[in-house]
Amino acid sequence: MTDIDSLRAELEHQSPRAILKAALAHYGNIAISFSGAEDVALIEMAHKLTERLQVFTLDTGRLHPETYEFIDRVRKHYGISIEVLFPEASEVQELVNRKGLFSFYEDGHSECCGIRKVNPLRKKLKTLDAWVTGQRKDQSPGTRNDVPVVQVDSAFSTGTEPLIKFNPLANWSSKEVWDYIRMSEAPYNRLHEQGFVSIGCQPCTRPVLPGQHEREGRWWWEEATHKECGLHAGNLIGKAG
Repeated sequence: MTDIDSLRAELEHQSPRAILKAALAHYGNIAISFSGAEDVALIEMAHKLTERLQVFTLDTGRLHPETYEFIDRVRKHYGISIEVLFPEASEVQELVNRKGLFSFYEDGHSECCGIRKVNPLRKKLKTLDAWVTGQRKDQSPGTRNDVPVVQVDSAFSTGTEPLIKFNPLANWSSKEVWDYIRMSEAPYNRLHEQGFVSIGCQPCTRPVLPGQHEREGRWWWEEATHKECGLHAGNLIGKAG
């Protein structure tokens, strides 16, 4: 078993590419979680490091048309398979029949995200030893300030072997991500050209104004310190209130 504390100390100040390289070297059964610009930067780096790249994405059924088009462009651009994960139809049907299509505006996004995102993600992560995310420390006020480059994923670990989560872009800024995307001519979601920065489901995402933080466009009707959908629930430990 890898000593995660030692690995974190070794990688803390390494480049994202070096962190990715170490992640792929330590874990054969590892996958990149893909949805946005940060994840494309990771795919751009990783596809040159391995021929066994695993990538998955979550289709909640509520994404923008531009996001679906973006997913397919990434698949074709890199010539990779992208596993698309779907929620259980019966769970979605029960929620919508009971509470309507927009209940999250009234009672918060956690129930809908739990069904459409967290549950299918949990099922996928049970099949992996490690996963890679595009989280950055400066991405969300109050919830991602302490994101390490590698950690035990306490929210999704099951059984005797802990699930390991790598965050190679933890120390990068949004500008560094976009500089890399432009330099490498990687694909990006066309919604970024319309003022969208952090992009999730269509009903829960809107463009941000100049000077606003990127996560202001997500779940704008809720407290900024609670803006996690559950995919990175460990970020909220000790953050409530």
